[in-house]
Amino acid sequence: MRLLHTSDWHLGRAFHRVNMLGAQAEFIAHLVATAREREVDAVVVSGDVYDRAVPPLAAVELFDDALHRLAGLGVPAVMISGNHDSARRLGVGAGLIDRAGIHLRTDPASAGTPVLLRDAHGEVALYGLPYLEPALVKDEFGVEKPGHEAVLAAAMDRVRADLATRPPGTRSVVLAHAFVTGGRPSDSERDITVGGVASVPAGVFDGVDYVALGHLHGAQTLTDRVRYSGSPLPYSFSESAHHKSMWLIDLDARGEVTAERLPCPVPRDLARIRGTLEDLLADPALARHEDAWVEATLTDPVRPADPMARLTARFPHTLNLVFAPDRSPEDPEASYARRLADRTDEQIAEDFVAHVRGAGPDAAEQTVLRAAFDAVRADDTLREVAR
Repeated sequence: MRLLHTSDWHLGRAFHRVNMLGAQAEFIAHLVATAREREVDAVVVSGDVYDRAVPPLAAVELFDDALHRLAGLGVPAVMISGNHDSARRLGVGAGLIDRAGIHLRTDPASAGTPVLLRDAHGEVALYGLPYLEPALVKDEFGVEKPGHEAVLAAAMDRVRADLATRPPGTRSVVLAHAFVTGGRPSDSERDITVGGVASVPAGVFDGVDYVALGHLHGAQTLTDRVRYSGSPLPYSFSESAHHKSMWLIDLDARGEVTAERLPCPVPRDLARIRGTLEDLLADPALARHEDAWVEATLTDPVRPADPMARLTARFPHTLNLVFAPDRSPEDPEASYARRLADRTDEQIAEDFVAHVRGAGPDAAEQTVLRAAFDAVRADDTLREVAR
């Protein structure tokens, strides 16, 4: 069976101030053409179809167009909701459109109920595990202490229990939206840390033939059977080194995996350039970036006059300007943003406690802080879905 694995479309999202809807439509056309030309048996979309719980109408229309075009090809699609999606909204009409071969899996309670597809070698069971917010699904899965690993392990127990009832030789695929240990994040993914822990071990998914992951925006292989497709388009300059793609996955009669990476069309290259303004304007080696979307970091000791206007004269697609004078970390003028780089909200809060009290929080206080951040994030999720 041949599967086309993609994820993290984020329909409706902009790249800085650039409207990406046209590029997203171009990707959908590319996806449909690839499914037809490579004779794909099913398309799997591992979450974050939309960029927010209440997407703009144009994004909904593009998604509707994608579903119609896939259904028109007769290519089944299995899709799950991600942490950016409203599971309830994305799942509206799922039972009806299921008949057209479009299988939306947004209900955690259905984790152990597969979509069954058949090829010349028998059945393939595809299990959709939508994004599982631990605080919201712990009762469904009977988990006492909510965390990503606990709820995913409970969901996978249901998968393995169902698979055990299937005929011998039934092949299996799991779609999941999660941060799996070993994956490399970028700046454009929403933090899903719970209890100070964001990632889950790949071993949680043991027992199935292929795991189609979503959430991280860079395509990557954790094992031969566990892969991220990444987002088809860039959504932050931290993705400047990414090669956007989809995975073409072939499952043979024994469930062995063969994977081929297929590039996606990208509207414009990304470039991160750094130096003084005069150097950036004069350096001939930067000519290759003149048609790229550019993030420029200026290292001038004093902010130069009209930097954006002068940069766009050479780099007309400059989208982001960062001012970061070259200073030692001990310099009191070092930027606040630089001091906070790579620190979590919880670490920043702990630093604040240490600043005002003279000593950081003890273990019990760290537990209280962690619970507070988890509660706020879960509440934000509920509010977003309820809008």
